[in-house]
Amino acid sequence: MYYVNHEQIDLRLQFIPTLIEACQQLEQAWESTPSSERLLLHLAQERTLHLTIETITDVGSLLIDAFMMRDASSYEDIIEILKDERVFDEPIASVFRELVQLRKSLAQEYASYTRDTLHPLISALPAVLAVFEAAVPAFISRELV
Repeated sequence: MYYVNHEQIDLRLQFIPTLIEACQQLEQAWESTPSSERLLLHLAQERTLHLTIETITDVGSLLIDAFMMRDASSYEDIIEILKDERVFDEPIASVFRELVQLRKSLAQEYASYTRDTLHPLISALPAVLAVFEAAVPAFISRELV
């Protein structure tokens, strides 16, 4: 029998609409804010990207612990395992791979992080996160049958 930490998975999945809304608001505000006044938008963007990475990888780790019985060796490996186990498909995995590759820059190299544009993932994430939010419970249901 699997031990699925539903509480922790649900807590993180319930945070996804906040991330989606943040991405949408950032994209809207970016267009109407002069480039000379975008510092807070840059920082909000970085935090949104970082929180999205943590949310996806936390849920992924919880699923791996519950079902897959193997350890992920990196953030990229979490994404690969979830794709291989059919939690989501390759187009979603591709976006998530690009996302987790930002983690080191956002978490460790923040002092030298380039702040000049709206990151393209901000526009892509709402749709991908909505798919992920629905895919995780569907995966759990399939596995527990």
